[in-house]
Amino acid sequence: MAGTSRGEQRIGLLNGFAAYGMWGLVPLFWPLLKPAGAVEILAHRMVWSLALVAVALLFVRRWAWAGELLRQPRKLALITVAAAVITVNWGVYIWAVNSGHVVEASLGYFINPLVTIAMGVLLLKERLRPAQWVAVGVGFAAVVVLTVGYGRPPWISLVLALSFATYGLVKKKVNLGGVESLAAETAVQFLPALGYLLWLSARGDSTFTSEGAGHAALLAATGLVTAVPLVCFGAAAIRVPLSTLGLLQYLAPVFQFLLGILYFHEAMPPERWAGFALVWLALALLTWDALRTARRSARALRAEATRTGATLPKGGGARTVPPGASGPAEPEPEPLDARP
Repeated sequence: MAGTSRGEQRIGLLNGFAAYGMWGLVPLFWPLLKPAGAVEILAHRMVWSLALVAVALLFVRRWAWAGELLRQPRKLALITVAAAVITVNWGVYIWAVNSGHVVEASLGYFINPLVTIAMGVLLLKERLRPAQWVAVGVGFAAVVVLTVGYGRPPWISLVLALSFATYGLVKKKVNLGGVESLAAETAVQFLPALGYLLWLSARGDSTFTSEGAGHAALLAATGLVTAVPLVCFGAAAIRVPLSTLGLLQYLAPVFQFLLGILYFHEAMPPERWAGFALVWLALALLTWDALRTARRSARALRAEATRTGATLPKGGGARTVPPGASGPAEPEPEPLDARP
């Protein structure tokens, strides 16, 4: 983000707060769609999201990527996997919120960085720094404590974290922009979702036409709920360092957690507080380690520039490492763009 003016950075921060704020407050929206069930809501989200991003892409005339994608079977296959995984993520999240499990759903996005690191070690053979190993161990202990507290593994949290971590892994391979990626993924989802909605309507079980115009408008608004935070996120991603986005990402689960306790009045016995405290400790370790690594990388770059007589860009030119990243500072990866 070298060379970005303060005004641009301020705009980026505002958009980042807006994106993660909307993702954090989305549990207030899904209950408004009752009596529609989670699967019907999910299907409407897929259909209306594609309609909205298709109109947006027509307006800005950005379709060249689609032709290139169709000529790359491997990327198409990865897009299909990403669409399937995010379908699971969206569906479980909607069901969890409307079934009174907002706090447990928020936990999924708290532990997502830890799951991402674990997948990097297991699947990509990445090497972790000592602080990251400690954070993963503390996170594992948190899951054990929460399992005792819930009387079962926190499966909602684990499914959300695993599905989103897998989605992120696939997205890094696809390397499409946020709006384009959403368009491609919802295009894969569109026909099954539309078929399900038509089947519901034929059975007389669809709420889209039976619950009034207001309910139908809210179901159609699922496209806006999906796309608007994404647009804000995209505006933030090009203006602020990835390390800043890495810190802002915790706003969403914090808001969801607070809503679960203060608005939905979900129970938080002592053992759950203990489990969440361990998760927050693990995230604090990851954040401290990532910021420390970023500072060391910046100092190393400045020292190298001084030795060779090179000129660094304004801001030091150092690459940033988001909380949860492993290994030394590297080029900034493509940010994730799908949330609850």
